[in-house]
Amino acid sequence: MSAQPGAAPATSAPAARPTNRRRMVRRYLPPQHGAWAMLLLPFLVGVAVVGPRWLQLPLFGAWLAGYLLSYYVFQAIKSRRPRRFRAQLWVYALIAMPLALAVVVVRPAALWYAPAYAVLLAVNAWYAWRRRERALLNDLASVVQSCLLIFVVATVAGVSPEQVVPAFVAVLLYLVGTVCYVKTMIRERGSAAYLRLSISYHLVALVAATLLDVLLAPIFLVLLIRAWLLPGRRLRPAQVGAIEIVSSVLVFITLVLIS
Repeated sequence: MSAQPGAAPATSAPAARPTNRRRMVRRYLPPQHGAWAMLLLPFLVGVAVVGPRWLQLPLFGAWLAGYLLSYYVFQAIKSRRPRRFRAQLWVYALIAMPLALAVVVVRPAALWYAPAYAVLLAVNAWYAWRRRERALLNDLASVVQSCLLIFVVATVAGVSPEQVVPAFVAVLLYLVGTVCYVKTMIRERGSAAYLRLSISYHLVALVAATLLDVLLAPIFLVLLIRAWLLPGRRLRPAQVGAIEIVSSVLVFITLVLIS
């Protein structure tokens, strides 16, 4: 039977659904693919060092929802149009707040870290207001926030934070180096000053990591080599991200083996 004149093709409705889903994903998930390693690595390292506890599950949910909430808060600050992000703010606030409250009720000591997070988030908010989110200091503030989660994981597990100090230092050394290295590959590609900064930092990080534990030396030597050799190559952002995923996995495996 022939289609009626003006009738929509049979495939138009199904084709529209994936498009709508993609729009929904883009609306509620930020295009910050590199942030996920920074979010996941400290949590996984903390759990690996202190051991799994049930309270770490709501902590993890609060951590992810809190990151997504903060992203849209800073977008609202940057744009000066908070109403534009009202839906995202409500969704992630309603997820993060009860999960965080559950953690605090069971383990009030988790609040010890609230002042540090407040200061670091204020730094992020200031750079968002200035529309300079890619500034080096702003990125470093985000790195410290992520690494502090290792102490929170230990506290939630009822373990002394002193036990995770080596893991905190190692992850901090890695993530700070990643910030410097990625800038030489993308936003500061071709900058001799940033390249010198990145290589110098990785040299210092190699020495510091070796003093922390000699078994960390091989992976930090690899990180130094990648910071030295790869900026001269024109890699796509996706390739840079893939390399950092591999680097994160190697750092995690190394820390698990020495913990």
